[in-house]
Amino acid sequence: MRISIFGLGYVGTVSAACLAQDGHYLIGVDPVAEKVDLVNRGLSTIIEAEIAEITASATKAGRLRATDDPNEAISQTELSFICVGTPSQPNGNLDLKYIRRICEQIGEALKHKTERHTVVIRSTVLPGTMRRVVIPILEEFSGKRAGADVGVCHNPEFLREGSAVKDFKFPAVTVIGELDSTSGKTLAALYEKLEAPLIRTDLETAEMVKYVGNSWHALKIGFANEIGNLCKAFGIDAHEVMKIFCHDKKLNISPAYLMPGFAFGGSCLPKDLRALTYQAKMHDLQLPILTSILPSNEIQVARGMQMIMDNGHQKIGVLGFSFKAGTDDLRESPIIEVIERLIGKGYDLRLYDKNVKLASLVGANRDFILNRIPHISRLMLDSIDAVLDHAETVVIGNQDLEFRNVPSRLRNGQRLVDFVRIADGKSDGNSYTGICW
Repeated sequence: MRISIFGLGYVGTVSAACLAQDGHYLIGVDPVAEKVDLVNRGLSTIIEAEIAEITASATKAGRLRATDDPNEAISQTELSFICVGTPSQPNGNLDLKYIRRICEQIGEALKHKTERHTVVIRSTVLPGTMRRVVIPILEEFSGKRAGADVGVCHNPEFLREGSAVKDFKFPAVTVIGELDSTSGKTLAALYEKLEAPLIRTDLETAEMVKYVGNSWHALKIGFANEIGNLCKAFGIDAHEVMKIFCHDKKLNISPAYLMPGFAFGGSCLPKDLRALTYQAKMHDLQLPILTSILPSNEIQVARGMQMIMDNGHQKIGVLGFSFKAGTDDLRESPIIEVIERLIGKGYDLRLYDKNVKLASLVGANRDFILNRIPHISRLMLDSIDAVLDHAETVVIGNQDLEFRNVPSRLRNGQRLVDFVRIADGKSDGNSYTGICW
């Protein structure tokens, strides 16, 4: 494929060198004459393992060169990567001046081209940037229509300095956000030899994925450091603790608990977090990540409460109020907290949870249900149908399988507030609202 790469910084240089090594024809574009000269002499513009050798070999083979002329690059290629910086503004927002400038230049060049050309943003940009900034500029300056005359994709990079070539050749995943299927198919052809999952999705999802990854990496580092500070105060080897922690690939280092939803509860997590943060105070340690977890959880409880109240209904039905499906455990169940707040505000509630109903008769939680929350136990009904007959707003509180068909059983005018994504859909603003979707 004939490819132009705009921006010969870190991402652009690595991408150009690796793609050229794969046999593609690359033209690097950069306004800095020194960078253009370096590439044309077979030298790398960055310091990175293997890049100098790959650049020299690709240049000698005639598969890599550079120019400062966008028109020349566009006229001689079929696909363009934009790999320019997106630095922070003083207020923390992204500065998109380089993205805007390059899109203007590419748009002007495309004005005179008859063949379809695909433009791919490789730079890290916030969700909505492609539709609100990139596409309008390309269309304005080219006079062409994105998705028809011009292909548009977002292809976030996951390159780490020091191992960028390895990361490019052996990625954990390749993500393509596509405006249309033809654009996505064109870009996907570049990666067909890679032994990694290739995911084609919408533009906004692809834009967000990079931010989720970087935020998660930063959180992991901060979390590990806070655990390290606490272990040091206890006289414990934090590295030994974390080595053992990382052996658990089922829960600790895994997708477990990473799907957005309602607040956590139960007999362990709240209690143990309180104990750790108390010890931090005793040792005069500031652990802002650990001490923010419970307040963050409280915000999610309040968010769920507000979603129910926003419907303006007085009759509320709650399906599932143990802290998770398949258990009768009500200890620190966040749904119980919501129920008690709604009762306190005068709402008319009816509840159903088969496990809790059984526990109230014979289970280990019988004493808790009958003596600690008798006002709630009196609101429990024997069936889903009985709750649906009563409620104007229905709340799904846990993922019990028997709630799967509830969305299809709603009456006209009934609203469903879903805390667990029992229905695989997005909020429609009318009958269905998901807490994080």
